Amino acid sequence: MALPSAYLTSFKNTPDIFRAIQGAQAPERFTQKFLEGLGFPSSNDRTMINVLKALGFLDDSGVPQRRYHEFLDQTRSAVVLAEGMRAAYADLFKVNKNAHTMTTAEVKNKMKTLSEGAFTERVLSQMAGTFTTLAKEADFSAAPVDRGGDADPGDTDDTSTEEPVRDEPVARGGGLRFGSLAYNINIVLPESRDPAVYDALFRALREHLQ
Repeated sequence: MALPSAYLTSFKNTPDIFRAIQGAQAPERFTQKFLEGLGFPSSNDRTMINVLKALGFLDDSGVPQRRYHEFLDQTRSAVVLAEGMRAAYADLFKVNKNAHTMTTAEVKNKMKTLSEGAFTERVLSQMAGTFTTLAKEADFSAAPVDRGGDADPGDTDDTSTEEPVRDEPVARGGGLRFGSLAYNINIVLPESRDPAVYDALFRALREHLQ
């Protein structure tokens, strides 16, 4: 089930936390101490750490990932957040590709169905509130980005069995040509007044050059 269990217990500081993250250098590890250093010491604010992990901003040990660093670019931060939400809440977006436009109550009902009774009503309310709070900070106007492995430019799906064209030796006049190479053959003719001698000589030469 692509539905994260991480949720915020308070939503009011979410926009400010995102702005603070963008204004600070990415840490080696995103810890409670780092969050407190940003000005958010409340236990409610600490739940943001697990949400960032669910969004793919941090790995399980709190190390910032590519998405975190891309989020620091304020010209793309809202798009990057939307990308993280599409990945984290994939099942919800499968049910409704415009899930980000749903109300909190609508999101909660969808989550209740998707989770099949795995969460209490209170938790579902917090999960739904987390989703809609994040959606307000995200920009879903851009097309989804596929983060799958890019195809190697050197790899092609060309299964053609066409044989390569081979240059055949061609006799041209007194020369023999193989591809771009040409060989000139010089023949010393015997002294004879009999035309039959020359006819036989050139006939034999032609047969060997074919």
